[in-house]
Amino acid sequence: MPLSKIISTVIILSYLLFGGLTGVSLFTTTDHISLVIAFFLFLGLGTVKLLQIWLNSDVFKIIGGVIGGFIGLVSGTILAWNLSLLFEELEISGYLKGLIIIIPTLIGIQLGLGKAKEFREKMGKPDSQPRKIIGILDTSVIIDGRIADICETGFLDGDLIIPQFILQELQLIADSSESTKRTRGRRGLDILNKIKKQAYVKIIICETDYPSVKEVDQKLIQLAKQMTCSIITNDFNLNKVAEVQSIQVLNINLLANALKPIVLPGETMKVQVIKEGKEPGQGVAYLDDGTMVVIDNGKRLMGRTIEATVTSVLQTTAGRMIFANYKGP
Repeated sequence: MPLSKIISTVIILSYLLFGGLTGVSLFTTTDHISLVIAFFLFLGLGTVKLLQIWLNSDVFKIIGGVIGGFIGLVSGTILAWNLSLLFEELEISGYLKGLIIIIPTLIGIQLGLGKAKEFREKMGKPDSQPRKIIGILDTSVIIDGRIADICETGFLDGDLIIPQFILQELQLIADSSESTKRTRGRRGLDILNKIKKQAYVKIIICETDYPSVKEVDQKLIQLAKQMTCSIITNDFNLNKVAEVQSIQVLNINLLANALKPIVLPGETMKVQVIKEGKEPGQGVAYLDDGTMVVIDNGKRLMGRTIEATVTSVLQTTAGRMIFANYKGP
């Protein structure tokens, strides 16, 4: 039996024991049999209410309901007793006395339940609210590692879903006999451990699998459809296949491209020409973020750091390319 039900059971039994002893005491010390009947009637109603709460294993509500009910019961009993003594000649009926007892007790129970909810929230146990699912991670984006840096910034807040078949694929890569694959697989597992320590996101391992589907990408698409959530990837082909099937894709490469500094034609930049381009006479340089800069008449400048003037910017699915001219000697 869960601990919550054990505690709830003890509280209910204590309520019955105390209530029963109080009722017996009233029966032996008062001639107002109607008062005793009203007391036991409400004791039975309170027991039914507590048993109803007991089925939900809400310890806080049981404690709050019992405390509030007892306070209301004592207050109602004292009020009925005083009224019967004050207006003894009016011969207040047992039904009226019972009503005088029951109303404060019901109010006490309701107030106790409300206070129990407030106390539970202060104790860090509010009513459970479903967390937002950010998306399903695929193997490529885990190994890439940038998702961990994004999580660390706090821009993402919610749950990241890791399917069990993705973990199995990572493990296979990490156990590969080829050193390059083995390094990539181990890096992916390290990235997951890094994400797991983040305060803003929570990793949830999903056991759902599709044995009849062999391709991991197809399994991801099936799972995304089933859970109605996004796929987080930097795999260009998976991106296109998912979009065809109307599945939202969060592509880390597209995010990285969107965050690159904007370069306008006419601006100058200092770059180092490191290799020749595809076209005759072209030189190629790279910015710190990996953006390729193609420089006309730059082949002869290989190995030198120059100031080039931007002529145009081309945005492609593979990234951003900058075309520039060198007007120096």
